[in-house]
Amino acid sequence: MIALIQRVLSARVDVDNETVGTIGAGLLALVAVQPEDGETQAKRMLERLLGYRVFSDEAGKMNRSLSDTGGGLLLVSQFTLAADTRAGMRPSFTSAASPEHGRRWFERLAALAKSSHPTVEIGRFGAHMQVHLVNDGPVTFWLDVP
Repeated sequence: MIALIQRVLSARVDVDNETVGTIGAGLLALVAVQPEDGETQAKRMLERLLGYRVFSDEAGKMNRSLSDTGGGLLLVSQFTLAADTRAGMRPSFTSAASPEHGRRWFERLAALAKSSHPTVEIGRFGAHMQVHLVNDGPVTFWLDVP
């Protein structure tokens, strides 16, 4: 499972001119599921999303996590993160999960998150989404859970 996380002041996801998820300060996580992913990867990814220290403490150091700040978490499925871009001029998606497998484990990650954190919003799996964000920093990290 892969997540590209961005520390945000705000973020939202729109589908067909309707807002389906919105948060204030917190993390936007673009998430890709890979073919081998399952319960272990979903639980570990959630642990990393909630525990990764990307928020400033009193001294201005990145020492606080989303769990520490209580900020929002916006989860957006994005299978293109799993693309193989090493060769050619067109990405290959053989390293991305099938839509059925991707939906199952993205939705499991979202369910785990909702049961563990007070503010969790999600995009709409498989939809054409418009993601709006105000990146804070900018602060962006790639998380990979094998």
